[in-house]
Amino acid sequence: MSEVPVTDQTEGPAAVADDLVVLDQVNKHFGALHVLQDIDLSIRRGEVVVVIGPSGSGKSTLCRTINRLETIDSGSITIDGRPLPQEGRELARLRSEVGMVFQSFNLFAHKTVLENVVLGQVKVRRRDRAAAEKTARELLDRVGVGTQADKYPAQLSGGQQQRVAIARALAMEPKVMLFDEPTSALDPEMINEVLEVMQQLARDGMTMIVVTHEMGFARSAANRVVFMADGRIVEQDTPEQFFAAPRSDRAKDFLSKILHH
Repeated sequence: MSEVPVTDQTEGPAAVADDLVVLDQVNKHFGALHVLQDIDLSIRRGEVVVVIGPSGSGKSTLCRTINRLETIDSGSITIDGRPLPQEGRELARLRSEVGMVFQSFNLFAHKTVLENVVLGQVKVRRRDRAAAEKTARELLDRVGVGTQADKYPAQLSGGQQQRVAIARALAMEPKVMLFDEPTSALDPEMINEVLEVMQQLARDGMTMIVVTHEMGFARSAANRVVFMADGRIVEQDTPEQFFAAPRSDRAKDFLSKILHH
């Protein structure tokens, strides 16, 4: 798909022409629980947005609405100017454009690492198998697990499995990558090897939305920190501003608890 350059638009849209993901007045309930309340959020192409906040603040639900793993009750979500499809083939296509990496690695246990990364390319993207394998090997090398290609997921460490999951998402050539607590199931010594891969993706210009407790990653890799509490976006700012001088009492309270222990 070729990019259409934005030329000389003096109207408002020029400012938002580069918005890749736009949530507009998004609401979501689980029964009586109002987990997302009037969420407005725009993510620009190439931007790394880290979403932080206390448990139960709606961070993971926010992430999961963007590729429609969770449906929304009201509002709208668009990706690259197109609204989220409801179901069927269009939804499968959208999901291939929105890579997602979960807490649990969600790899197919009965398939090799290589096959895990090849499968979606062949089934969804309809790629030739040889080309898909070439891409898979390149990506496995890129995330540092190229030598593990013929093993099964259970033979890998958690950190290696998560890097395979990242390679698998990248193989679909997504426009945006969603990371939902990608390191929270890992042993401490494996966390950095996954964060390093994510840091490199950020440097390479991948659009990323990352829900994480890793404040070091938020400080070093994010263009913007979004702080959520009680289903709302309470504040958002650059990492420098947010960590140095949070504006809301909720954010001050949150930071004082996590940064001083």
